[in-house]
Amino acid sequence: MNTKKDWFTSWFDTPFYHTLYKDRDDTEARIFMQNITAFLQLDPETHILDLACGKGRHSVFLNSLGYKVTGADLSENNIKYATSFENERLNFEVHDMRSPIENKYDAIFNLFTSFGYFEDDQEDIKVLENIKKGLKENGIAVIDFLNVVDVKKNLVANEVKSIDGVDFFIHRKIENGFIIKEIKFTADGEEHSYFERVKYLDIEKFIAYFKKAGLKINHIFGNYSLSAYDKETSNRLIFVVS
Repeated sequence: MNTKKDWFTSWFDTPFYHTLYKDRDDTEARIFMQNITAFLQLDPETHILDLACGKGRHSVFLNSLGYKVTGADLSENNIKYATSFENERLNFEVHDMRSPIENKYDAIFNLFTSFGYFEDDQEDIKVLENIKKGLKENGIAVIDFLNVVDVKKNLVANEVKSIDGVDFFIHRKIENGFIIKEIKFTADGEEHSYFERVKYLDIEKFIAYFKKAGLKINHIFGNYSLSAYDKETSNRLIFVVS
C-alpha cells in the first residue's frame, strides 16, 4: 500500500484513478473557465499555467478559448496522455508544484482542489510562494478549492461505485486536519488500496497562507458561477490573488 507521503504520486499515476472518475461531467469545468476568464478580462495573448493539470481537461478548454496554455503535473502518465492534445499554443510538462516555476506567466490556475496535499504547512506555503514568483508583473492566480464547511456537513461516509466491472469501495472521513477518502477494490486478481487526502483548509487558514506567501486576495467566490462565498452554503472556495 502507498504511503501517506506520496499518495498523490501513486494514486494519480494509476489507470484506476481515471476509471473511477471517467464519468466526471466536464460541464461545470467549462462553465467555470468561461466565467473566470471573462471576469478577469484576460487578453487573448494571455499565457496561462494550469498547475497540477491532471490529464489536461482545463488546459485543453482554456486553449480552445484562444489562450496560450502550459499544463504542468507531477504524474508522468497524465502528461503522456495530455501531450496528444498539444498544439502551437498548448503544451504540457512534468512538474512538481513544490519546485520553482521556471517561466513567468500572465495567469496561474490551480484548479479542482489540487492543493493542500502535504503534511507540512510549509510545503503548501511553498507552492503559493512559487506561484507568486511565477507571475509576471500584474499577473493573477486562481486557487479553486472545496468549501470544507460544506464537505463536513454533507459527508457521505461509505459508498460503492461499480465502473467497468470494478467495485470501488469508498470510505470518507475527516481526521487529524485532513479530509480523507479511502478507496479499495479488486482488479486483475489483486486487491488494491489507495486514498486521497487534502488538508481541511478553511478561509481563515487560506488567508494566513496567502499572507505568509506574500499574496494579496482580490476576490473570493463560492461556486463556478462566481457567486459570493458563503461559509455555510457555498460548495467551493475560490480565490483570485496577486
